[in-house]
Amino acid sequence: MITIFTPTYNRGKLLPELFGSLLKQTTHNFEWVIVDDGSEDNTHKIVEGMYESADFSIRYFYKKNGGKHTAINLGVRKAQGELFFILDSDDQLPAHAIEDVEAAYSEIKNTPAFAGVCGYIAHRDGRVIGHPMVASDANTIDLRYKLGVDGDMAEVYRTDILRKYPFPEIKGEKFCPEMLVWNRIAQQYKLHIFPKVIYFRDYLAGGLTNNIIRIRMKSPVASMTTYVEMTTYDVPLSAKLRSAINYWRFWCCRKDISFPKLSTKWIVVFPIGLVLHWIDLIKIR
Repeated sequence: MITIFTPTYNRGKLLPELFGSLLKQTTHNFEWVIVDDGSEDNTHKIVEGMYESADFSIRYFYKKNGGKHTAINLGVRKAQGELFFILDSDDQLPAHAIEDVEAAYSEIKNTPAFAGVCGYIAHRDGRVIGHPMVASDANTIDLRYKLGVDGDMAEVYRTDILRKYPFPEIKGEKFCPEMLVWNRIAQQYKLHIFPKVIYFRDYLAGGLTNNIIRIRMKSPVASMTTYVEMTTYDVPLSAKLRSAINYWRFWCCRKDISFPKLSTKWIVVFPIGLVLHWIDLIKIR
């Protein structure tokens, strides 16, 4: 069984459309786990109204607001499925998504080297976001830097792997880049990539994507950790340079708590990071 996981925060009105895409799945061999990250709207009542019309399990959990990454951690702990498929509250699945995931997973299910499978994301008008489309086996880092795939992908991880790699929960911060955990997993495991669209996404106002700079500035330690680790991976020098610059960019927002240290060799790009920080301050005014 697959766990479809949806973290949500004050977006109850979007859930019925997502729910409709689940009802249309060609197989219902899944559960839907919803973690409400401290919503103040009527999300719980909306979810209650879905129970009777669903022929799959829906499980709802409410928690104090702590950010999407903390909701994912809770969802992973509660999941009963062998696979964990994150489906954001403002997105949907095409009708064959779960069937396609099951078919792809069956090809590598008994191979310990794989952390799961990975398909493609498209806009609702059909435009594929990840380019070029490839059918291969690779970790998420090689996917970007060796296969040259640009754009968000739909990763479906084995639940037991995600339990080994929880998101760090840093006091006072409500954001952690998902890339941090996906990159850590990539050091030990690869994904089976199949060239099918299994996810529909459009970026709505008010989401994480539209506010990402402001959000990162409020959670500098998690962001800095991500960039420090990127400089140690087998990626092109240009990617390491960008990571070092972004480290210093958000270092300027650090709080009075411990934070990861970057190798001193990257101090040469500090001025660039400082300039970007000043530009960020102007933009968020």
